[in-house]
Amino acid sequence: MDVMPLLLLVAGSAAVAAAGRRVPVPVPLLLVAVGLAVSYVPGVPDYTLDPHIVLPLLLPPLLYTAATDSSYLDLRAQVRPVALLSVGYVLFATFVVGCAAYLIVPGLPLTAALVFGAVVAPPDAVAATAVARRVGLPSRITTILQGESLVNDATAITAFRVALAAAVGEGATWAGGILEFVIAAIGGVGVGLVLMVPLHWLRTHLREALLQNTLSLLIPFVAYAVAEQVHASGVLAVVVVALYLGHRAWEVDFATRLQEEAVWKMVAFVLESAVFALIGLQLPVVLKGLGEYEGAEAAWYAVALFLVVAVARFVWVYPASYLPRLSARVRAREGDLPWTGPFVIGWAGMRGVVSLAIAFSIPLTVHDGDPFPERNLILFLTFTTVIGTLVVQGVTLPPLIRLLKFPARDVQTETLAEANAQAQASRAAERRLDELLADERNALPGPLAERLRTVLERRRNAVWERLGQVNPVTGETVDDTYRRLSREMISAERDVFVRLRDGRYIDDEMLRTLLRRLDLEEAAAYREAT
Repeated sequence: MDVMPLLLLVAGSAAVAAAGRRVPVPVPLLLVAVGLAVSYVPGVPDYTLDPHIVLPLLLPPLLYTAATDSSYLDLRAQVRPVALLSVGYVLFATFVVGCAAYLIVPGLPLTAALVFGAVVAPPDAVAATAVARRVGLPSRITTILQGESLVNDATAITAFRVALAAAVGEGATWAGGILEFVIAAIGGVGVGLVLMVPLHWLRTHLREALLQNTLSLLIPFVAYAVAEQVHASGVLAVVVVALYLGHRAWEVDFATRLQEEAVWKMVAFVLESAVFALIGLQLPVVLKGLGEYEGAEAAWYAVALFLVVAVARFVWVYPASYLPRLSARVRAREGDLPWTGPFVIGWAGMRGVVSLAIAFSIPLTVHDGDPFPERNLILFLTFTTVIGTLVVQGVTLPPLIRLLKFPARDVQTETLAEANAQAQASRAAERRLDELLADERNALPGPLAERLRTVLERRRNAVWERLGQVNPVTGETVDDTYRRLSREMISAERDVFVRLRDGRYIDDEMLRTLLRRLDLEEAAAYREAT
């Protein structure tokens, strides 16, 4: 097996993503554009998406990291709009886009058209999360988009399987498909509920951070594989487990949390970069199989169906947003809903690698051995829809957010809430410290006991100081200055340790011990600054 193409993909996409952080273009779009350009460079290998790799190997960790970063409580509060988008909209888009493709593309059977509808129905978890982070959407809209993207793949994959069974002549019915979806959904949630408690128990009882993080990397694959093994939804199993573990992450020791955060940031960065680059690299593969269709004809189909996909989302989003509000109870609980919120949700329907992976899983032949009708055209239309939504909607979404002038976050109120929370926690810590020091088994010299109180007091005052005045010369708060000076002192200590090692006064093992101690101090200062 030649691993060089894989290494080139990972290294190249990571380099582009790193460079993209210094330009105004959204990183996902830059990766897609570079992938498109590189795909025609002589000597670049064909990167054909293999659904047997993308779905079980790339999708679980991407879903896991997105779900652990989400808020279970926020998602529960938005369960109705999330369900209407992740289930209702996907089924609606499957039907509407499928019927439109049947009417627009001559000779395309309705069953094959519905297969295409299911393929392009789900907005992508990676794209939604990446764009939401970049543009700074209001928290409610971000929660709805993240929640939709976490669950909608399960709906789309089930709809695809039903439509595909009908297309290849296996006699599937929509009633049977609905039953299959219900069974897969209940099974996926059930598998997640069964796995989440023992997995969390393991995380809290393993004593080494290295073992705990190894388990963390395995969890999404285990949840997905177990669910798929019993013909349930692996997507839902991963999401349920991840939401539970993320909600209870505070019960894991600090070393695991620090290491786990770094590990998953690296995994997410590499996978997201590679996924968006892979999308662009599919162009030669898709065009190679287009065959008998002329460029203008295929382009017309692509534009028409892209417009159908974009418009269909608005057709669903606005009624789904406002019809439930006919209930006075809903209006009283949720307050006003300006038209701008549903508009952004409607426009933020970017498709991604999951749609392409599902499309590539369409078989070459149907039940009687004949070629699958218009398979190559479906691949091409899926590709153009994914590219169209990423480019058109992805590029225009940030300026659209600025144009609509969503209310900015109330930093003052958030800081005040943080300060009050810290004050309550500090009072509890002080009471606990007094209790401990009253026990002769915990006797400490006065300076050390006072040091504990000083650290606690500084942590309590740090947040309040952000509400106060800043240094007129530097623009820093007192706590900002304290952290900066602390880091300068740590840097000076580090230079001395290295100089002593170079002079052979201490060995490398002692240097690593001393540097790790300084690293933990600096990490603590960094955490307080963010």
